[in-house]
Amino acid sequence: MSLTGRVIIDKESQEFNSFIAQHSKGHILQSFEWGEVKALTGWKPIRLVIEDGDNILAAVSLLKRQLPAINKSILYAPRGPVVDFQDEKVFKALLQETASIGKKHNAILLKIDPDIAAPNNQVEKILKSSGFKPAGNAEGFEGIQPKYVFRLDIKPTLEELFNNLHGKTRYNIRLAKKRGVEVKEECNKKDLQEFYQILKVTAERDKFLIRSFEYFEVIWRKLVENGLAKLFMAYYEGKPVAGTLAFIMGQNVWYIYGASSNKYRNVMPNYLLQWTMIEWAKDQGCSMYDFRGVPGNLTEDNPLYGLFRFKKGFNGNYTQFIGEYDLIYSNLYYHLWNICEPMYKKGIRKAINVKKKLRGK
Repeated sequence: MSLTGRVIIDKESQEFNSFIAQHSKGHILQSFEWGEVKALTGWKPIRLVIEDGDNILAAVSLLKRQLPAINKSILYAPRGPVVDFQDEKVFKALLQETASIGKKHNAILLKIDPDIAAPNNQVEKILKSSGFKPAGNAEGFEGIQPKYVFRLDIKPTLEELFNNLHGKTRYNIRLAKKRGVEVKEECNKKDLQEFYQILKVTAERDKFLIRSFEYFEVIWRKLVENGLAKLFMAYYEGKPVAGTLAFIMGQNVWYIYGASSNKYRNVMPNYLLQWTMIEWAKDQGCSMYDFRGVPGNLTEDNPLYGLFRFKKGFNGNYTQFIGEYDLIYSNLYYHLWNICEPMYKKGIRKAINVKKKLRGK
C-alpha cells in the first residue's frame, strides 16, 4: 500500500462527498458543502484526502480560523476526521498531512470531535498515544458540537417505530393531525423567510442566539438545493406555526434547527413535524435519525430538561460522544488560547446582549 495525501480542488467535491457518505463515521459536517457554509462566518475550508492510488482511504474537512492580531490560526474538523482510527498506517498518514497544513498556516492546534460514541477506550487510547489531549473547554451542550444526543434506529417499519414511541408522544402526533395541523414538505425560499421569523421568536423565548438570515440563505443554496438538507413547515388554520430544518447524507439524517411560534403550541405541531421527518428519512432509505443535542445534566431542574423529555419521547438511544480532542502544535500559544478564548466569547455575548437591550428601548 502506497499512501499519498493531498488537498482536493473544488471540482473533486462529488468524489469527496461520496467517500464521506459511504463511510461508517461520515457526517454532514464533514461534507464539502458545509465548508462552503462556514466560509460565510470567517472560516476557510481545507479538504484533505489520503489515497492509495485512486482510492480514498481517509478524508477530513478542516476549517481554518485566523486569530486576530497575531499571525496564527486554529484548525477544526467538525465531527471528523473520517478515518478508521484503528488503521494505524492510514491514521498516521492523515496526521502527518494535517500537520503539514498546520505548519503552512501557522496553526497552534488541531481540534477534532469525531462521530464516535463513548466509551471507546481503544480509540481514546489511540488518540492520546498520537499526541491528542481531551479539550478542557465546553459550552452549550458540553462542546462545540453536542456531546450528548438522541439517535433513533429507523430500520424497523414505520408501524414498529410508531408503536415504540412513548405513549404521550403518539398521543400528541395524533392530536396534531386531529386538530388539523398540516406539514408542508416541498418548501421554497419564501417558506425559509417564514421559518426564520419563527426562529427569531423561538430564540427570544428560549434565550439563545441565532445566525443572520443570510447564513440560512447560504444553507439553502449549498445544502437544500444540493439535496443535503430539507425544510419542513407546519401550518395551523393556514398560518405557519413551526418549522424544522434537517440535514441528510448517506444513510443518516440530522434534525438541526427547530422553531415554534408562541401561539398554537397546544396543537402540538412539533410532534407531527418530527414524525413527518422520520417518515421522510425512511423514504430516503436512511437507517439513522439524529435528534441532535440534549443536556448532559438530566435532572428535572435543568432548564433544558423539557427539550430532553421531548426528544426522549421518540425512543431514540441516548448517545454520548468521546468529545473534543486537541492536537497541540504550539504549547505557548495553546496556553494563551485557553486563557483568551473564554474571555473573547464572553465579550461577544456581552456585546450582543447590549445590542439587544438597545434595540428594545
